[in-house]
Amino acid sequence: MTVTAVVGVQYGDEGKGRVVDYLAHTSRMVIRFQGGDNAGHTIVNQFGTFRLHLVPSGIFHPGTACVIGTGTVINPDTLLTELSELSAAGVSLDSLCISDRAHLVMPYHKLLDGLEESSRGAQKIGTTKRGIGPAYQDKAARSGLRAGDLHHLDYLRTRLEQNAPRINQTLEYYGEPAVHVDELFEICRGWADKLGSRIIDTLPMVRSAVERGETILLEGQLGVMKDVDWGTYPFVTSSHPLAAYGSIGAGIPFQKITRVIGVCKAYATTVGAGPFPAELQDEIGTRIREIGREYGATTGRPRRCGWLDALVVRHAAWINGLTDLAITKLDVLDGFPEIKMCVAYRDKTGGRIETIPDPIAMETVEPIYETFTGWRSKTVGIRRWSDLPSEARVFLERLEKLADVPIRYVSVGPERDAMIDRS
Repeated sequence: MTVTAVVGVQYGDEGKGRVVDYLAHTSRMVIRFQGGDNAGHTIVNQFGTFRLHLVPSGIFHPGTACVIGTGTVINPDTLLTELSELSAAGVSLDSLCISDRAHLVMPYHKLLDGLEESSRGAQKIGTTKRGIGPAYQDKAARSGLRAGDLHHLDYLRTRLEQNAPRINQTLEYYGEPAVHVDELFEICRGWADKLGSRIIDTLPMVRSAVERGETILLEGQLGVMKDVDWGTYPFVTSSHPLAAYGSIGAGIPFQKITRVIGVCKAYATTVGAGPFPAELQDEIGTRIREIGREYGATTGRPRRCGWLDALVVRHAAWINGLTDLAITKLDVLDGFPEIKMCVAYRDKTGGRIETIPDPIAMETVEPIYETFTGWRSKTVGIRRWSDLPSEARVFLERLEKLADVPIRYVSVGPERDAMIDRS
């Protein structure tokens, strides 16, 4: 039996979706365990090109059960749009279900998210304004609404009536019109009609799959540097995109997770504000962005680009307990005569730092690079490690050593089969 967590080891947008899509053909179940529609997983396969925000990336494999887990927050409107697009492309949705314990992103969550971000002025976090933070706030404050509440509309209405005064007090502070319980209730009634049959207690089926020894993938969102505890706080998400949270968000005992695959780009990107020591604010950064098409799958925002930061990967390797690395977008670096990797930081006193400092200090460090000769040949089409240019293998083997984690997969294109598999 294998329960594998697939997590991001940078700032998100590493290519977790394409790795899950590749691995799902041998998996009985894929569970999305945290996050919401504030980040997208881009997948290219025989059905087309998709940007999934809530649906697990195993949906393209018939016979693979797909679960939107308890640790997620769900905007039903986004989910319905996603389901419509998948159905139109001929993708079967029969295997998709939603945990009745997952929380709902309500219209007022999105409104509050935008208002709070605007009020921060120059201290903006860079939120996508999708309501994720306020939804998780309500969850922690025990005032959230859960997907299962859509099966109990009288109870749901009572909860809306309890929440409305607090929400409207905040909206009044911002000079915004009040929300109305009747309108919110009708929205929820529509969600119940369209999604109610998919909302179930997922724990029995998950437990049964684990006890039968079936192969399960746990799919995370974003990456370690966006974790609310271990990332660049406060420039983080409101949940835990770590392997340890996979057991909570999916409903699986933690010791059942036997493999943790960390997904890492061959360079680094991030969106929004916050420290990003290896950022390239020059023509090289622009070139990486354009070749890699580094624009947010959710917002379309241009991503900040830089060289691979091995300190971040090593940080993620420890926090997540990585057993394997999957490197994506190696092909983006094919034409560069010189490639760099950040292997340490220099602080304000000139001292060398080889661990991730606190986020305030991280704003002021300078990257210390090792320089590698570029391979300047195409890796697209390569399917064996031994066929990679020797310069590419030197670069990757250095990362293996610094992270102390073996590289099992190397992606050399967006298509499902564009993968070097060393497992």
